Amino acid sequence: MPKASEIKKNAAVELDGSVWFVRDIERSVPQGRSGGSIYRMRMYDVVTGAKRDESFKDSDMLNLADLFRRPAMMSYIDGDEYVFMDNEDYSAYNLRKESIADEAGFITEETQGIHVLLVNDSPVAIELPTTVELDVVETDPSIKGQSATSRTKPATMNTGLVIQVPEHISTGDRIKVNVEERKFSGRA
Repeated sequence: MPKASEIKKNAAVELDGSVWFVRDIERSVPQGRSGGSIYRMRMYDVVTGAKRDESFKDSDMLNLADLFRRPAMMSYIDGDEYVFMDNEDYSAYNLRKESIADEAGFITEETQGIHVLLVNDSPVAIELPTTVELDVVETDPSIKGQSATSRTKPATMNTGLVIQVPEHISTGDRIKVNVEERKFSGRA
């Protein structure tokens, strides 16, 4: 049983007889307290999809649920569900758009290195590689010789995601995007 301070994002914990998937963690150190940090976790029930915000002291003990990672690829989008296919046994995993809203802007049918996270044999989330390759479908043209500093401009990717890119990037370029920081990391 790990302490609350040892729990990471994308972990599955058992609370009140249900399995909850940790989507976000905020750490705060209240003033005037001797020692302990407070960890506020945003969690989703893996069965119902219900949201829950819970706060824990850093020394609180939590039960981890069994979490399995399966390599998969995006197959198709069916309404508000994304369907992923397991790379090994070709089984399909359906995930609601709301449950992977943060990652949806990085997913194309060509994206490699996706893992579907399973709790009790049901898909709860996806894990993306650190960088993905996306195509720039719209950005302002660059103006040469305008500045000696590195300026950026907004660019729309083929998934609808908008990020800041250097001025030398133009429409039609294929670029690498850091998933965690949501930043340009180079040409593909």
